[in-house]
Amino acid sequence: MEFDCGGWINLLSHKVKKRLNSTLADLGITAVQSRILFYILKHAPEGPVFQRDVEEAFELSRSTATGILQILERNGVILRNSVPYDARLKSLVPTEKAEQMNAQVHACILETEQAMTRDISPGQLQLFKEIAAKMSENLDAV
Repeated sequence: MEFDCGGWINLLSHKVKKRLNSTLADLGITAVQSRILFYILKHAPEGPVFQRDVEEAFELSRSTATGILQILERNGVILRNSVPYDARLKSLVPTEKAEQMNAQVHACILETEQAMTRDISPGQLQLFKEIAAKMSENLDAV
């Protein structure tokens, strides 16, 4: 079957999520949850991470981000802590469980990335990233 650009992007997205969901099932998290957890773990040492940061980084609606973060909190992977300077804000803090999962989550993401990019040259990957960034920019401008 011949796909247009959107069709290929959709197909790749589905395959990446399916693979990550399968490999992360033992940890009890999904592909989307793993990406958000990885983001929180990466940025928390730099300073507080808030829900709005997750919304912006992943271009999620408030309700979608809330749902994902509630599941991570319910599963004991993150905590929402009040910040002293604004009672409305809750920082997203990874728990000990998240720290223990970090290496496995990172390994699953890297393994999927390596499988997906096998036999593709660094130049081709760079070109793909530039084209994908331009497509994203184009869609933002519409």
